[in-house]
Amino acid sequence: MHIRTCRLTLLVVLALALVASALRADDQGRTFHWSGKLPADQIVEIKNVNGTIDADGNGGEQVDVTAEKSGPHADEVRIEVASSDKGVIICAIYPSGFLGGGSGPCSSSWHANNVHGNETKVHFTVHLPKNLRFSAQDINGDVNAKGLGRFVHGESVNGSVRISTSAWAEAETVNGSIEARMGNADWTGRLAFKSVNGSVELELPDDLSADINFKSLNGGIRSDFPLTIGGGFVGHSAKGRIGNGGRELTIDTVNGSVTVKKSGATI
Repeated sequence: MHIRTCRLTLLVVLALALVASALRADDQGRTFHWSGKLPADQIVEIKNVNGTIDADGNGGEQVDVTAEKSGPHADEVRIEVASSDKGVIICAIYPSGFLGGGSGPCSSSWHANNVHGNETKVHFTVHLPKNLRFSAQDINGDVNAKGLGRFVHGESVNGSVRISTSAWAEAETVNGSIEARMGNADWTGRLAFKSVNGSVELELPDDLSADINFKSLNGGIRSDFPLTIGGGFVGHSAKGRIGNGGRELTIDTVNGSVTVKKSGATI
């Protein structure tokens, strides 16, 4: 009888411990942390609504992600982690508001609706190994991804995108500038850099060969590379070839200048 009582007590204690552990995992408060290892060439994706995303290639052998939440409803914002066959996705999930807004679910098709007025912010800090790809999507905030070693995609609506990688990258924003430094020009297919209200400035390897499309409605276009123009400039647009061509590079902005620099220039 005594043994049965002890066993029952132990089971109750274990059950309570498991419940407490689950509650701690769900109740993230104002700080979130996740770390893990991924196979080479997989992708780390960050999805945010309000706040900056900062990433670098100083992760050693594992990915390390911290999210600091601030604002009047910080405790209501959840940070979710989802795995995919391509890597890991980490999302800021905002609660539904009176306008039917919110964000989620956490997946590659994550989206945010009617949350532009929310004063709650999430600041993501990401350290990852140089053998992983990286993608950052933000609504209201800058995307900064520096010193990475694989393909990088940066996207914002109201914010600037700044990227440096020893591979190649692409970026887009509506209200903000784009600055990107790429250490490799061996991509296949097409890379695009697009802004509506902001300049686009790229630094590319000296041995770049690409078929390039420039467009700026209200701004100048400058290239440090010898550029063979087909058909001349039409307004503020140009189609041409750098080197032997063979891959596509599109650079578009409506209100801003376009600059293409050779390696060694400071961004």
